[in-house]
Amino acid sequence: MTAPEPVGHVLVVGAGQAGHQTAAALRERGHRGPVTLVGDEGVPPYERPALSKAYLKRETDTDQLWLRPPTFYERHGITRVQGAAVALDRPARTVRLADGTVLGYDHLVLATGARARTLPVPGGDLAGVHTLRTLRDADRIREDLTRARQVVAVGAGFIGLEFAAAARDLGHPVTVVEALPRPLARITSAPTAEHLTRLHEERGNRMLFGQGIAALTGDAAGHVTGVELADGRLLPADLVLAGVGVTPRTELAEAAGLAVDGGIVTDARLLTADPRVSAVGDCALFPHPGSATPLRIESVQNAVDHAGLVADRLTGTARVYDELPRFWSNQFSATLQIAGLSHGHDTELVLHTSPDAFSVLLFRGSALVAVESVNRPADHMAARRLLTTGVPLTPEEAAAEGFTLRNHLRAQAPTPVPAP
Repeated sequence: MTAPEPVGHVLVVGAGQAGHQTAAALRERGHRGPVTLVGDEGVPPYERPALSKAYLKRETDTDQLWLRPPTFYERHGITRVQGAAVALDRPARTVRLADGTVLGYDHLVLATGARARTLPVPGGDLAGVHTLRTLRDADRIREDLTRARQVVAVGAGFIGLEFAAAARDLGHPVTVVEALPRPLARITSAPTAEHLTRLHEERGNRMLFGQGIAALTGDAAGHVTGVELADGRLLPADLVLAGVGVTPRTELAEAAGLAVDGGIVTDARLLTADPRVSAVGDCALFPHPGSATPLRIESVQNAVDHAGLVADRLTGTARVYDELPRFWSNQFSATLQIAGLSHGHDTELVLHTSPDAFSVLLFRGSALVAVESVNRPADHMAARRLLTTGVPLTPEEAAAEGFTLRNHLRAQAPTPVPAP
């Protein structure tokens, strides 16, 4: 893959966090050519994390979700176009929208994101069964929660758990059904998962693990009435949240002959095999020094950092993507912050300050690969410095009496540790 020539018109397809940030970063870095941002939702780019938290609880208004005021785009010479991109002609360097509009480009940035998976069981399309990915999804759930009496969340990932916490705060006890043996089983350690399970159960939510879904039942009007488990039990439900992951939106790239493998394949500079096409955010599959296999990461941090790298490259500063992955979640009184990638870890070491404030250090062999912090922001900041600067830390050192991440970093690193 070769680097592109300097570009004029940059067309960004997808107006989520990654797409918006790419357009904004181009202007911040001095790009003077045209920038066009294509989105299919009909509203300004907005924050998605709040949809499953404050917005669902009506603590945040719609206009507080906008990533920038609508006037921002006009002031910075960013043309917003509403429409769904349906075809990419790479030889002609054009993208066709569903309404027939054809947009040309000198460089194309695919920020097409992902779509929420639906439940692949009978009854998955009944009224009252929701996904939670878009502002429209959140609005529909907010409306249904005003009438709901029995709520079930299928899936104990971030979306399922955050929805369950928000719904419980609104007075709706939630039954969470998860096929795996614990929540966030592919994302977090056992100690963190156990803490979140306890937190939900203490607040009145019911957690069912190791349970598959056989079907959803409905009434004569086509509204959901229950969730049938694989073991034959029937859970009454008039609102069901399907929190079973997402599928990257790669159709545009694949139809245009670009490589797709569970994401749009890029090199370490986020370039596809076509030097005029980049991919960023949830749809991109990219190599990373922290992983033996390419990654596709769904997080705000990843979207923002991808956008900055592409904007740098298109304005003359080429580099490879090596940012430390970070994730976060708020549930009830717990703020979970994760630094690094825990894939393949073989040692878990817990640093306690209290039952509700702790960090879990995850090692692969003698190397620290990730840190999960619950209500410990100082640990999270120190972990980020340790992991990005390569300061060594072994399990034996971390297990020593009185050990703290900040003291270890101070002793090893030549620069000051930032305040949380």
